[in-house]
Amino acid sequence: MAYQCPLCHLPLQPYAQQWRCEQNHQFDRAKEGYVNLLPVQHKRSKQPGDSPEMMQARRDFLDAGHYRPLQQQVCAMLEAELPPDAQALLDIGCGEGYYTAAIADQLKQSRAMTVYGLDVAKVAVRYAAKRYRQASFCVASSHRLPFEDNSLDAVVRIYAPCNAQELARTVKPGGVVLTVAPGPRHLYQLKAAVYDDVQLHPEQDEQFPGFTRVRQQTLAYPMTLTGAAALQLLQMTPFAWRAGDEARRQLGENGLACETDFVIRLHQRQPAV
Repeated sequence: MAYQCPLCHLPLQPYAQQWRCEQNHQFDRAKEGYVNLLPVQHKRSKQPGDSPEMMQARRDFLDAGHYRPLQQQVCAMLEAELPPDAQALLDIGCGEGYYTAAIADQLKQSRAMTVYGLDVAKVAVRYAAKRYRQASFCVASSHRLPFEDNSLDAVVRIYAPCNAQELARTVKPGGVVLTVAPGPRHLYQLKAAVYDDVQLHPEQDEQFPGFTRVRQQTLAYPMTLTGAAALQLLQMTPFAWRAGDEARRQLGENGLACETDFVIRLHQRQPAV
């Protein structure tokens, strides 16, 4: 399976260090191995996505294993759900590739498939492609997926936004979308360190047109974080924008005992009529 041109939607083919379509739209392969499929006219800002500081904080936090139970649960669910002849999976909002690489390692043991990682943040994709060679990475918008109709056996979406119509267009009939969202008490204690009035995460019963939810489960466990890890976690979250100097000082000095609360859902693409 090849990428799709984000300009004319024709298939892209690899030529040396480029991807090129029949309309001669060309996209260079970076030295790290990724391809940038986000034309300037599709950008909403000069540097969309997370900053280098957020990426580094996320990488350090994830490398320490704090979210490894979630990583392993996602891998196990995909291993159990995908058939042996599955060929292509896309991780939307892949960030620095922590989940993408683990999924590729798991699924490629018994399948001849390609695992793709996509993110709008160029710095994140550069980090991912340089470190993880078992997956193919691209810079692109999750609202304009650079993949052909009915070409993906599975899509993974961990917190990332996405256009539901694009999921229906690109996922094969019978294919799946696995989503991870925060449960009501996710990072409750971190929020309490930042906000005076702490609210539970609202429960959202997300549905995708053309898909049927076939499974839902929760994953919750406590974390005990050092001051450095607590600040890394804060930097990964939207709460960082509201955190004052005192909150940061307290987290850095005292660390944090914190809950996780994930909701994992599996949606299956309905057969074509």
